[in-house]
Parts: sequence; C-alpha cells; structure tokens
Amino acid sequence: MADKDGNEKELPPKLKFVLEMGPLIVFFGSYFSLGIYGATGIFMVVSTISVITCWVKIRRIPANLALTTVIIVLFGGLTFYFQDDRFIKMKPTIIYSLFAVMLLGGAAIKRPLLKLVLGNALPPMTEQGWMVQSIRWGLFFVAMAALNEFVWRNSSTDFWVSFKLIGFIPITMAFAVIQIRGMSRYAIEKPTTEST
Repeated sequence: MADKDGNEKELPPKLKFVLEMGPLIVFFGSYFSLGIYGATGIFMVVSTISVITCWVKIRRIPANLALTTVIIVLFGGLTFYFQDDRFIKMKPTIIYSLFAVMLLGGAAIKRPLLKLVLGNALPPMTEQGWMVQSIRWGLFFVAMAALNEFVWRNSSTDFWVSFKLIGFIPITMAFAVIQIRGMSRYAIEKPTTEST
C-alpha cells in the first residue's frame, strides 16, 4: 500500500519494534513459567499475529519478518510434532545462516542486498558502503549461527534461553552501533535547498 505521494507506507518505528521484538520478548517471558513447549507455542502464535498486524497496517510484509515467521512456525511445528526441543534451538542458526547466505551471496555477485532490506531505514550510502555493510553483516550472521550452535549443543535449555536474552541481543546491538558509526565514511550528503 502506498501513501498519497506514491511512496510505500512504512510502519511507525515503535510499532515496528513491537512487531519484530514482541514475539521474542514473549518467548522469554513465558519460558520460565510454561517451559520450552509452552513458550514455543506462544512464540508461533505471537509471530503470526505480528505478520497479520503488519499486513493490516501497510498491506505488505517485510521480507525479513516473513522469512523469520515462516521459520519460527516451521521449526516450532517440528518441535511439537517430534516432541524434540532441538528444532526450536536450531531455529536461530537457520535464520542467521539464511541471512548470511543472502548477504554474502549478493555481495559475491555485486548486489548489496542489505540495501534492499534496510535502504529506507538507514542514511543514504554509496554503493561501496552498502557492499561493505552487506559483507560485514553477512560475516556477523555466520558468527552468530556458529555461536548459537555452540551454546545450545553445550549447555542446558535454561542457559540457552537466558543467553538469547543477555548474550545474542546485546551482541547484535553492539555490532549495529559499531556499524552505524562506520557508515558515516560512506554517507551521501542530502542536497540542501536554499530559500531565495
């Protein structure tokens, strides 16, 4: 859906944050009272509600939200079907790996896919800047996939859930802050209009 100027409608920043982070927060909040299966079920439901809300608000679903929700529902379903919590623990690895393949694969063919995903959310950059950021985020997602595999295979479920909250989220935020500071090198100055 487009606005009156023909631009695609965007979610308000606060709602966007709620729709993207809400399911994860609910998962953490419900795990210690409902266990891994109860939290996984709620995770699936709230993720689906986020997608529906996004569609109702702007009549489209961002690719990253759609992909993440499909994987949550798929691996959550496998968790219930096989009664095996390893599937939901592998979910972050799959998501991180897919993002890494897309970003690094795009960089390999000289297409900075990060620009397609986050172009409207970040300051304008040169093509070289988008390429650098695509490669950096691609490598970051490779590292995060490996870290998730190491943590869930070598620790308890309680520790894995806690580490998702106090480990993965702060690491991602810190990396994002570092990258935002580095983007200034490739920023494109917006032209200023002088009044006459």
